[in-house]
Amino acid sequence: MATDVHRPVNHQVTEEPTAGASTAEGTEAATELKPKAKAEAPRPAQAVRVEGLTRSFDGRAVIDDLRLDVRAGEFVALLGRSGCGKSTLLRILAGLDRDIEGTVLVPRRKAVAFQAPRLMPWKKVWRNVLLGLPGKPARAVADQALGEVGLSHRTDAWPKTLSGGEAQRASLARALVREPDLLLLDEPFGALDALTRIKAQRLVGELWQRRGCAVLLVTHDVEEAVLLADRVLVMDQGVIAHEQTIDLDRPRDITDPRFAEIRGQLLERLGVDTAAEAA
Repeated sequence: MATDVHRPVNHQVTEEPTAGASTAEGTEAATELKPKAKAEAPRPAQAVRVEGLTRSFDGRAVIDDLRLDVRAGEFVALLGRSGCGKSTLLRILAGLDRDIEGTVLVPRRKAVAFQAPRLMPWKKVWRNVLLGLPGKPARAVADQALGEVGLSHRTDAWPKTLSGGEAQRASLARALVREPDLLLLDEPFGALDALTRIKAQRLVGELWQRRGCAVLLVTHDVEEAVLLADRVLVMDQGVIAHEQTIDLDRPRDITDPRFAEIRGQLLERLGVDTAAEAA
């Protein structure tokens, strides 16, 4: 898995050509890899490593000396109050914000799905899925990804004819077609109605188990985090303030007393009075 490296010296991304091992701290030299070595290289233990990350706006640190690790194939959910830096962190990991201090190592193959599907209205669904891919990928590539999210019947549709759930699935297909080692999800279900949201959550869980990529989900929904994640992080004042491993069997049952217990603990961490909520 090749990595992108964000370093504080010049705020630029240096692509490390290593295909299998995590980049060691302080390693700057590029090395050429033969195709055989690339094919045989082992998968790194970590998909994301963040050390001493700081991001400031107008002199105020929104992210302050943050440290984060995400293992390869791990599903991590990130919770926190509005303005705590969740989406800023996701944008940094995606390479969309590089004005940082600290070091960020992420896979070169990564993809992002936002709350808004961001489909181009003048392109049919299958063309939206291929948007931004290098070269001239065949339509079959888009059709395969759309089939994976249950949209085989809408490949030739215009985005304006899609329902909210269908548009979000098209956005997921556009992310998956990039074969990411890291999938970044920024409130992807926030605009969906309750029933569609449940279906979308189930779909993401199935896609993650099938693909085996690392996932970082930013969400305000504690129940959603417990339902999907291996590990839930709570962000507060620009740092990871709490970490909770979710050791529940899959598929998860929201009526399970242990599920309710973990949910309650996380809500308390977020400052929600669970006793008042129950009343």
